[in-house]
Amino acid sequence: MSVARRPLLRPIWLLALAALLAACGGRDARPTPPPAPAAPAVPSPAPPPPRIGLALGGGAAKGFAHIGVIKMLEANGIEPAVVAGTSAGSVVGALYAGGMDPFALQEHAVALDEASIRDVRLFSGGLIQGRKLQDHVNAQLGARPIERLQRPFAAVATRLDSGARVVFTRGNTGQAVRASSSVPGVFEPAVIGGHSYVDGGIVSPVPVDAARQLGADLVIAVDISNKATGSAPQDMLGIVNQSIAIMGQRLGAEELARADVVIRPEVNDIGPADFTRRSAAILQGERAALAALPRIRARIAEFERQRAAALAPRPAPRPDAPEDAACERGWLQALNPFRDGDGCEPDSGATPRL
Repeated sequence: MSVARRPLLRPIWLLALAALLAACGGRDARPTPPPAPAAPAVPSPAPPPPRIGLALGGGAAKGFAHIGVIKMLEANGIEPAVVAGTSAGSVVGALYAGGMDPFALQEHAVALDEASIRDVRLFSGGLIQGRKLQDHVNAQLGARPIERLQRPFAAVATRLDSGARVVFTRGNTGQAVRASSSVPGVFEPAVIGGHSYVDGGIVSPVPVDAARQLGADLVIAVDISNKATGSAPQDMLGIVNQSIAIMGQRLGAEELARADVVIRPEVNDIGPADFTRRSAAILQGERAALAALPRIRARIAEFERQRAAALAPRPAPRPDAPEDAACERGWLQALNPFRDGDGCEPDSGATPRL
């Protein structure tokens, strides 16, 4: 019997060998092409520096501290690209965005006559009309609208009929500052486009989100707002300012949490109407900004590392296995009836192909 079967086995082996050679297609006979030369390494361009936003909070006469903060930032090579302001912060922010450098801001603050921005008008919905403040800001800026200032600028106000937060980024700069600074009960509401607006500190004591809206990558917030300390102020402006601070305290805390660095000048002992201490407020702003510089630099460095990592070139994907991998594994593996249809590895879940 064994002698009779031998002639039958030879054709089966010949057929299997022929199928293996057909699968390989004679590829082994072709020379392997030389590897492509490696492309010369091209250094990646340095990522752009972060776009820094400055969010200046409200606080009446304490707002002079913003000038000291700006002085220290610029003196240490940190120049904000965009500025957002609420109330007193909108006044300083508008002048800074309009092109005043920190020293010009300080000179202007020292020489400022309160009569040039205060137009008292009794029995008109408020004690101060606000028109003089509007005209003063526009005079300093050459009557330029917000969109023509040197830096992108936003002033935050509160719409009186709905309580909505409104961010002015276009139009009459002085009018937007007036709206942002119209402390209820002290200023008349500012009327713009048929709507009345009051102090932005009610809805956004420190306008971090507005700075983000202007395109800031990192936001430095300056908080000069009153905090409830257990003692009640005695003067009317102090009562109104503390009331606004209490109303906006929770919203302000949530918004400040979205800032990258918060600077808090020690100005709580300066009254909201105490313009005689403007130099002390500027000095406290300088001190607070100087103390915050390590945190600011660390946050900038961290942002730049993250951006560089995101822009770094990705490694090239590994090439697929060669088409003739089955041939390279040897003809015995190629004849394995348990291999899968695409490679040489056995397919554990497949039924034998007979």
